[in-house]
Amino acid sequence: MTQMFTEDGRVIPLTAIEVGPCPITQVKTQETDGYTAIQIGFDQKKEVRTPKPMKGHFAKANVAPLRVLKEIRVADAAEFAVGQELNASLFEEGDHVDVSSKSKGRGFQGGIRRHGWGGGRKTHGSMFHRAIGSLGPGTGIGRIFKGKTLPGHMGHENVTIRNLKVVKVDAENGLIFVHGGIPGPSGAVVYVKQTTKNYKK
Repeated sequence: MTQMFTEDGRVIPLTAIEVGPCPITQVKTQETDGYTAIQIGFDQKKEVRTPKPMKGHFAKANVAPLRVLKEIRVADAAEFAVGQELNASLFEEGDHVDVSSKSKGRGFQGGIRRHGWGGGRKTHGSMFHRAIGSLGPGTGIGRIFKGKTLPGHMGHENVTIRNLKVVKVDAENGLIFVHGGIPGPSGAVVYVKQTTKNYKK
């Protein structure tokens, strides 16, 4: 993340996202696959770390082996060609996008951090501060209802942040700068697409 000053002197937080180059490795059509989509790749990897079937797949598209593959549904596949590169020039300042990624993994966490429980008394000697306490519903049923918030694995889930504004586009270096934060740790693979809910922000 970084920041920039606007013309009226306000400082706004930005996240820099490397966009591509993402070569198109496959074009799916209604005639051959039953639907229209394109498959794009990102981040080159060593050929020795690529399985033989995938080597043939990349060789057919005449692109280097890639670490990440993503399929995108499109209305008209005829607009795209195998080997064509998608990059930051697709975006313009003022666009609104949705950014999806895996959130940061927090491991096993207690209910206070995971679900925001209030916890027990903070007074000295209570001996009950962050524990679970009684779980019974108190209705005589003697069991826990489904959906009860409990300690467990936290994070590492698919998260989408919607309607982020593209503040700056650096097509030369393949970067776009969006207003605000995005899910995932630094260096995570994210998916950027045109927003589905464009409201004023």
